[in-house]
Amino acid sequence: MRQFTAVVNPTAGGATGAAALLRVARLLREAGAGLETEYSRSLDHARELARQAGERGRVVLAVGGDGIAGGIGGALSGTGALLGLVPAGRGNDFARALGLPTDPDGLARVLLHGEPRAVDTVEVTSAVHDRTVVLGSVYAGVDALANRHANRSRLLRGTASYTAGALRAVTAWRPTRYRVTVDGREHAYTGYTVVAANSGYYGSARRIAPGAEVDDGLLDVVMIHDAPRRLFFALMRELDTGAHVHRPQVRVVRGEEIRIEADREVPYGADGEVEAVLPVTARVLPGALRVLG
Repeated sequence: MRQFTAVVNPTAGGATGAAALLRVARLLREAGAGLETEYSRSLDHARELARQAGERGRVVLAVGGDGIAGGIGGALSGTGALLGLVPAGRGNDFARALGLPTDPDGLARVLLHGEPRAVDTVEVTSAVHDRTVVLGSVYAGVDALANRHANRSRLLRGTASYTAGALRAVTAWRPTRYRVTVDGREHAYTGYTVVAANSGYYGSARRIAPGAEVDDGLLDVVMIHDAPRRLFFALMRELDTGAHVHRPQVRVVRGEEIRIEADREVPYGADGEVEAVLPVTARVLPGALRVLG
């Protein structure tokens, strides 16, 4: 029977995370599994707790949203340790990409009896930010600003917080000249954003890269070119279905290593947590993480 260590961020998700873990924990223990719980003081502390649990041969449960899932998944990348997710955050997009059940019974069955699968992770490096490894995506431009606004929202959660954040970001945005290098080939354009996606989802179920797969050894690079704000808002609505990729203002290419640069100071983020400014390089690490899902 599997032995689990749950790592919980008490400040992200708050009571939601604790409640989600309690429902699943009861089912795990009733099935005879061992479960211990660790509360992190920060994302770095969560990574440390995860590494320690993984070294002891325990299945590490990331309890929370995409930030803690990406942080812990990145910490376990390349170690051979096994990751499980208990989604309890604002977006839960990597859990969605894995197709995890949303009900406690279904999730407990996956954690207890699911076969481990190897998924890709993403190494993120820049001149002003330490190397880190994440799970979902690296995004630069207007969506990085939108995510920052969403994370600071006290009144809204889930899709509503991202929508409000995007509206605020787009209103103040001015077009940026990007230089995106994918496996040595340069793509230069003026526009809103660029996303290097391992998972097809970001921003709470928005299908930014509908063709992305978490285990294909590639990143889907979505480049959104300049367009009137009216058209951009229409494009935002199409993110719910992924129809935006058929717009002439959107280009998608695939590659293993992506370098993103801009002609001015432009923010980038990754998995909702990393906040810095361009340039940044994202490199896929094929099959680097074992996960239940």
